[in-house]
Amino acid sequence: MLIQNFRQSLFRVDQVREIDAHAIRAGKIAGIELMRRAASAGFACLRKRWPQARRLTIVAGPGNNGGDAFLIAVLAKAEGLAVELVASSEQSRGDAETARGSWRDAGGSIRLAQVDAVLPSADVIVDGLFGTGISRAPAGIDALLIERMQQATGRRLSLDVPSGLDADTGFAPGVALKADATISFVAWKRGLFTADGMDCCGELELDTLAIPYSSYAGRDADARLLGIELFNQFPVRKRNVNKGCFGHVLVVGGESGMAGAPRLAAEASLRAGAGLVSVATRLAHVAPINASRPEIMAHGVDDPQMLDALIERASVLAVGPGLGVRGWGHALWDRAVHGGKPMVLDADGLNLLASHASSDMQISVITPHPGEAARLLGCDVVEIQKDRFASVRRLAEKFDCVAVLKGAGTLVADPRGQVALCPFGNPGMASAGMGDLLTGVIAGLLAQGMSPWDSACLGVLAHAVSGDRAAQGRPRGLLASDLLLPLRDCVNGAVACAHE
Repeated sequence: MLIQNFRQSLFRVDQVREIDAHAIRAGKIAGIELMRRAASAGFACLRKRWPQARRLTIVAGPGNNGGDAFLIAVLAKAEGLAVELVASSEQSRGDAETARGSWRDAGGSIRLAQVDAVLPSADVIVDGLFGTGISRAPAGIDALLIERMQQATGRRLSLDVPSGLDADTGFAPGVALKADATISFVAWKRGLFTADGMDCCGELELDTLAIPYSSYAGRDADARLLGIELFNQFPVRKRNVNKGCFGHVLVVGGESGMAGAPRLAAEASLRAGAGLVSVATRLAHVAPINASRPEIMAHGVDDPQMLDALIERASVLAVGPGLGVRGWGHALWDRAVHGGKPMVLDADGLNLLASHASSDMQISVITPHPGEAARLLGCDVVEIQKDRFASVRRLAEKFDCVAVLKGAGTLVADPRGQVALCPFGNPGMASAGMGDLLTGVIAGLLAQGMSPWDSACLGVLAHAVSGDRAAQGRPRGLLASDLLLPLRDCVNGAVACAHE
């Protein structure tokens, strides 16, 4: 994907190194100068966030990240702050050794990290131990330093990426620092926004170090961030319209005892703007659905053959919420996936797909969580989470559809490898019914004529932002149905500036 706005572009580590190298080679910016710029940006971030801080403990590794840390120590000392610098090694590499010398020339002293030594107390801990160069679990003194930074009192600022976090994938293979803030340099790294990165980074800030645009131009970002400006894609509705203009979603699901799942998906489709929404479910569920939301047309289909007429009238299918995988659910699923209509598959629809996929199915969007993704790809959840970017691309390619990999930093991919990441959402959304809502939203957008890609991206974004608006900073106890009214705001573009 061609870079247009690098502040919404996500890069792999090797790509960021290429940008660095271009800036040094073509831009004639010396490596030590980039290090000075990173230090200046890091120190400015620290002073802006914690202006009352007077004591700093700075932890420096042997590489460029440690070099940034040494130069921050120089700036802090020049401002009269008390600085204790702890190094993980006796020597640094390359430009970082020059930075180390600058700290010594400024009269600074260096404590070499010891197994039995605690970190000096401080108002702010600066994490310059590792940067983007780690993909393994920290060990030995490095692991101890991360643990001690975590245990220390005071705020924690990470330079470029929290130590112990894989900047490419967002996976923490071992101990990883949970920072209060992270300042990323040059460009956003993919792993800051998904998986363990969501817990480790704290508040994020980007500084491009005044690298010229020519070092970015023509480069393809690996993925992009979804932003609320996408809500501008919703067209203004004409006045001379009727419900038939906005599609008919058929939600298929609701085995005995699971009436709530298709009910939530159906209302989400309506709130997303679908003109008509029907539910095919167990006969016993029809009366409760009609009573709670009469705008939904609920049909009892205890006989799976009755589904065919409902599929014929629908424009989009949403298959799986509460469906079950036994005889009734399997029979409905089989008729739906061969019904020739655009379709969103979720929940038990995915579990059935994992064991009964065939080449004649027409699937538009799948929305697995990591457990469902593991079943679809024949692996375990750990493998999915180790590289969510690779996983979502494999899903989209294998099933030739748009794939949504749910979780912290939900990802959307298409079969060509295009990937978008949603940076919104909160832990309160890890609760029953949230996936059913997402299925309904995406189906509702498909029914209004959006492409599978746009429906998935906008659906994921609206779902997450609705969750944030509903939670209002209080995620515990959030209910799926709490998102339905904020969802209406999102699909009408009425989104608070707090999400910008």
